[in-house]
Amino acid sequence: MAPLPGAALISLEVPEGLPRQLVPIAWLAGRWEGVGVIDAEEAGERQVGQEVDISVDQRGFMHHRSQVWLLDDEGRRTDPLDTEVGYWRASDTQSSPTEPGIDVELVLAHPTGTVELFVGRGTATRIDLTTDAVVRSPGGEEYRAGVRTYGQVEGDLLWVLDAAAGSEALRARISARLKRV
Repeated sequence: MAPLPGAALISLEVPEGLPRQLVPIAWLAGRWEGVGVIDAEEAGERQVGQEVDISVDQRGFMHHRSQVWLLDDEGRRTDPLDTEVGYWRASDTQSSPTEPGIDVELVLAHPTGTVELFVGRGTATRIDLTTDAVVRSPGGEEYRAGVRTYGQVEGDLLWVLDAAAGSEALRARISARLKRV
């Protein structure tokens, strides 16, 4: 069968023995590195570096670990900005079984005293997530809500976070283009 005119072929590696429920999000698995931009209200836009490691757990979820740091004018690491650890899950039961895609959850914890629960949908090589809950410790960062989008484009992992903190509205905070290493 010939591909549809204008349709892009998607090449995905699915590791042998991968738990069935992770197959739709298997493209996330791997070690990724790259650069992006952070927009901090007080400091403006700055270039950042990022490493992300997403690994499969045979119990039906994926481990997520990310580190972000500022880059100097020569692209060298300077100040660490954030670390997040968490878990990806694709649900066996679907909220919209007649719609394309799969329900996806992402739980992330930050050393700043914030834990986020994102829920959303994934289709092919794109996942759109919105915070269902944000929990902060008494000294935690003033963060109310977030929207994350992940996608695989030309083999790279692209992602963006829109966030609302304090009394400000949701706005673009950080984005990056990461290459598989």
